[in-house]
Amino acid sequence: MDLKLQGKKAVVTGGTKGIGLAIVQALVAEGAAVAFCARSKDGVEAAVAGLKAQGATAYGEAVDVSDKAALAGFVENAAKALGGIDIVVANVSALAVGGDEESWKAGFQTDMMGTVRLVDAAMPYLEKSGAASIITISSVSGREIDFAAGPYGAFKAAIIHYTQGLAYQLAGKNIRANSVSPGNTYFEGGVWNQIETGNPDLYKDSLALNPTGRMATPQEIANGAVFLASPAASFITGTNLVIDGALTRGVQF
Repeated sequence: MDLKLQGKKAVVTGGTKGIGLAIVQALVAEGAAVAFCARSKDGVEAAVAGLKAQGATAYGEAVDVSDKAALAGFVENAAKALGGIDIVVANVSALAVGGDEESWKAGFQTDMMGTVRLVDAAMPYLEKSGAASIITISSVSGREIDFAAGPYGAFKAAIIHYTQGLAYQLAGKNIRANSVSPGNTYFEGGVWNQIETGNPDLYKDSLALNPTGRMATPQEIANGAVFLASPAASFITGTNLVIDGALTRGVQF
């Protein structure tokens, strides 16, 4: 299928590893120009160099998305570097699962406000696009109670609600908004790799919950996200796409 992403311009937060990196790579493979950020300067520079070596148009900055001014500056610089913005993908999470007040603050500033501020900063550019699309990365923890109940699950649920509100509010401007809720996703250096080595009992129990007998790969999540972001999904807006290998049991109507 031609996703019609050739020449489109995308901005991704958290684009140097895991799901974010897979989304960046998938966008580039479809012909899109991509700007992305992450907290590690070395990680950003290495990712940009790797993409440019493949002939891609890529721009990156080291940014903490909980810093409003820094995030807004990155979006402006990205729009200048790419010549506009057609797609934004809000992917960063603080992964805050503690019950203390600092975890709640971290989840709010990074997961929730990092998403809202990205969309707000990109909106003037999205309004000029003929194929504008907003993708937010939520989680199955936003639709059921699991070990991540607390700030992580609460803000992931709020992101779904926020995104569906955007879809309704922006439909008249031809700007689509969808969320993706990944199940457990395994990659080297990721949270489940860390749990596998640091808390093997939790890893074993979590793996056993999935009837497929495995966790997702970042590429499997990216495939769904990039399709929703693309003009090929031109009449899909307000959707929360669960990609979890039948891990969750709640019925979506």
